[in-house]
Amino acid sequence: MRRGLVVVDVLLKGERSLLMLHSTCCSAISSPAIANRTSSCAKTSMATTVQAHKKALRSDIRKALKALSPQQRAHEDFAIQSTILGSSWFKSSQRLCAYISCPALREVDTSTILSQLLTNSDSEHQVQTQKELYVPRVEDKNSNMRMLKITTMDDLVANSMNILEPSPLDGSGNQREDVMSATNPVDLFLLPGVCFDKEGRRLGRGGGYAILFSLLFCQFQKL
Repeated sequence: MRRGLVVVDVLLKGERSLLMLHSTCCSAISSPAIANRTSSCAKTSMATTVQAHKKALRSDIRKALKALSPQQRAHEDFAIQSTILGSSWFKSSQRLCAYISCPALREVDTSTILSQLLTNSDSEHQVQTQKELYVPRVEDKNSNMRMLKITTMDDLVANSMNILEPSPLDGSGNQREDVMSATNPVDLFLLPGVCFDKEGRRLGRGGGYAILFSLLFCQFQKL
């Protein structure tokens, strides 16, 4: 996985280099019409190259994850969850959006985090934390998803991909609270990714769900 982090970092630096090169070339062309055509072609070529690199990187990372032993994955999952649960920013957060990990996708396990959130307890200090949790529900194949509030793992049902997500209605038949309509702000997001670089930049699975949701949420917060 360290190799994956380095590759992402190099890839993103390559994107910035291409952008700088593209700007230099365009500024050296005197004809606006030619410059516009060159700019369009360069952008298309760059986007195609970047997408190809991302696709290849995702394939490499999936192979690397598949090669990890169950013991190593469990060790890393425990270390990551322990770091999150022990952090001051997690302990101080009151409202969170978090994903439900899927073993088949070899995502970082979030079961311990979710368990603590849903029991509303801090085992270290023996206090009730009263945290609110919103988890993703995929709406369609156009990268649309919602984050709905749950209070127990029994609120989750398996979708067509056998991934757990919240049912749209709660046990009383009422619509679950959508984070977009929540009156209080969310303090923390825990989102999955294929890999991340050392600066925290994320490479997802290519569906665009997390990116689109993040953009919509940021727009909603500005209203």
